[in-house]
Amino acid sequence: MERRPTLHDVAGEAGVSAKTVSRVLNGDGPVAAATRERVLAAVRRLGFRPNLMARSIRTGGPDSTVGLVLPDLGNPFFGALADGVEGAVRGRGLTVLLGCSGGDAAREAEVVGAFLARRTSALLVVPAGGGGETLAAARAVGVPLVYLDRPGPGADCVVSSNRAGAREGVAHLLGAGHRRVGFLGDLPASLYTRRERLAGWREALAAAGLPAPAELVAGARTAAEAERAALALLALPEPPTALFASNVNAATGALLALGRSGRRDVALLSFDDLPLAEVLDPPLSAVAQAPALLGATAARLALARLDGDGTPPRTETVPTRLVLRPARE
Repeated sequence: MERRPTLHDVAGEAGVSAKTVSRVLNGDGPVAAATRERVLAAVRRLGFRPNLMARSIRTGGPDSTVGLVLPDLGNPFFGALADGVEGAVRGRGLTVLLGCSGGDAAREAEVVGAFLARRTSALLVVPAGGGGETLAAARAVGVPLVYLDRPGPGADCVVSSNRAGAREGVAHLLGAGHRRVGFLGDLPASLYTRRERLAGWREALAAAGLPAPAELVAGARTAAEAERAALALLALPEPPTALFASNVNAATGALLALGRSGRRDVALLSFDDLPLAEVLDPPLSAVAQAPALLGATAARLALARLDGDGTPPRTETVPTRLVLRPARE
């Protein structure tokens, strides 16, 4: 493997001291214009890149990175969220570092600790647990913290309008004549997004004067589990005529259950839009979130804190949008 050029290599190439190279690159001292140009030309010829992590350790200042902790790197929703964060911080010369908690609070603490150890400038976290440990760790080193998708204590939060979006989606199914709408949600049942979307399901039923029987509520972590849960709902003595899937895995499992059992008589509406939803037969309607906007909004809050915003922590809610796709003729 080819050796990376060092600060001393640049100094030798330019015929100056390493201290002079450091002054030019960091802008922290007087250097003659001709000398500065000679150093920058040597940097270009050698392809030298400063070691930003080493610099932050040496100076005791923050790194030029933003730490983003997600529960699932394979979920398209979180990929779009990360893209929104990256787009918002790029103009400030910041780079996004990704870490995965796997939805486990202990793993989250490890990732957060690793980010804070390298003096990351800000921390954005989709909390796996209560978030208290993350808040304490961030406060201990003075790093701005923003919670994403799910709220946490004592810091800025950015969430979707989960309850209102679910209520609107289920109300659409009820308006189409369905009276038995099954809820297929995430696990654990204590998860904030599941609780809010389930509350929206109940509110829509109550507004229509309908009960919300517990037998119509099922949960699953994976698409495979969601497929089995959907089949169990459809096997009830009085099965639902429509399913409301409260996340991507639930919707994927429900689609598999309906497709493999040949059930085209059961309506399906998803919270979160699926890739290729338009080309399904029938097309899948959805309550669409705006994950890139969630990420960009969280990044904006973090940047404001970096710029000295000392106002109390606040929660910003990003609206959802009902996307209706009628069946093809």
